[in-house]
Amino acid sequence: MDYIARFGLEFNPFLKNSREIIIENDEYQEIMFRLNYLVETKGFGLLTGSPGLGKTTAIRNFAASLNPAKYKVIYSSLSTLTVMEFYRSLTQSFGAEPAFRKADNFKIIQENITRLALEKRITPVIILDEANHISNAILSDLKLLFNFEMDSRDRAVILLAGLPQLNNTLRLLSNEPLRQRLVMNYNLEGLTKEEGRFYISEKLKGAGCTRDIFEPNAMEALLNTANGTPRIINTLCNSALLIANNNGHNTITAEDAMSAINDCQLS
Repeated sequence: MDYIARFGLEFNPFLKNSREIIIENDEYQEIMFRLNYLVETKGFGLLTGSPGLGKTTAIRNFAASLNPAKYKVIYSSLSTLTVMEFYRSLTQSFGAEPAFRKADNFKIIQENITRLALEKRITPVIILDEANHISNAILSDLKLLFNFEMDSRDRAVILLAGLPQLNNTLRLLSNEPLRQRLVMNYNLEGLTKEEGRFYISEKLKGAGCTRDIFEPNAMEALLNTANGTPRIINTLCNSALLIANNNGHNTITAEDAMSAINDCQLS
């Protein structure tokens, strides 16, 4: 690609499917600290944030960092699951054959958690993503599902991740017992302007770039439009690179940035 060479890049760091560059800013480090605390403590955790702020990236890297000899990671997306599908999916994730009745699947899941935790000394880490779609029926069951009679210690980690409205759902009186069991609750905020500059700079550095390719006014325009959302920053920067290249520019000018902003807002 011509624009890769023009800007001194080894690859385009702003494309979704390019090599991943983890930007370990203060918030990323805080998320990792809290998730590791959750793993050590066990029990329920909640991670929320608006779309594009990096929840999925943080969860994926956290899960990849866990020692498979000590932790069994189970990931489930709750965007389309009914109560029965949830139980069957969770049962299958433990390598068991799903039953037809919810009560039977309930028992299978608990037995597998007990077997892993007590016999194999492996902690199940169950990540329920897109949990803002979770039904009250599943929420009301979760506390019971991960409650073990005559045992005050939690045997699994259950991370609920989703959009900020998930907090409002958990504040409902019917969900108060579950909310009280949260040992970790963190909501991602958008990047500040300074953090946005650091984000772009580190992305470029990770892709082998050794010079400033965004003019100050161009950077300012892109960050103002992105409003602290990394996904939007990536989209705008990618578009700006292509436009600047088409215009024969070796740096991204304010005009290139405005064209990128207009293109992205129209698409």
